[in-house]
Amino acid sequence: MGEKSVVRNLFGLNFNITNCFGGTLVAIAVFALVYYLAKKVTLKPNKRQNVLEYLIDFTNGIVKDNVEDKDAQKHLSLYAFTLFMFVFFMNQLGLFFEFSINDHILVKSPTANPLITMTMAMMTLLLSYNFGIKRFGAKGYFGNYAKPVGFLLPINIIEEFTNFLTLSLRLYGNIYAGEVLLTLIGGRFAKSAGWFTIIASVPLTLIWQGFSVFIGSIQAYVFVTLSMVYIGKKVTEE
Repeated sequence: MGEKSVVRNLFGLNFNITNCFGGTLVAIAVFALVYYLAKKVTLKPNKRQNVLEYLIDFTNGIVKDNVEDKDAQKHLSLYAFTLFMFVFFMNQLGLFFEFSINDHILVKSPTANPLITMTMAMMTLLLSYNFGIKRFGAKGYFGNYAKPVGFLLPINIIEEFTNFLTLSLRLYGNIYAGEVLLTLIGGRFAKSAGWFTIIASVPLTLIWQGFSVFIGSIQAYVFVTLSMVYIGKKVTEE
């Protein structure tokens, strides 16, 4: 993937147009899907409403399995649902709709950029700190870093940094690798030996694209689950 992201400077700040455009498309897609599924809510659920309720129950299950605090569960239900929907659509965007202009790419999977995954990981960690301080107070929360014994303080602090990296880079690595391989199959391999490789690249592309959809779905689930695990640890006394 030799394409560069489109970056524009405005008022002295650099704006990554590729990330902004991809994120906007995902937001529109998520809103359109949820609006369509929830358009006619009735006491007797129809098929569309059943799909939406299944998705909400699915993410609620992730929250309940990993967060013991009942008050935190109520506040996290909508966050988990929104996070899952956005990560899922971000993972799939570049598989079905990728657009380049010359050497600059305008649309790709936002999660194939580490800045996006790091931002989402930071959102989750900041939210976990907020719940932890609300649950134990500032003194009690920061005191948990020295439990069960004081010499674990530096290890627990380092763990915060590693949690941030593993949460963000796991998602980025899987999505980026999938897009790179699709580019290699559809670009370099397909053009390497004429019609034979062009024909051979078609089933390979379809197989890998299907596998990438599966990986993108799993990674959305993993990201939300780990997010709830980290938050759950913050509201649970050691």
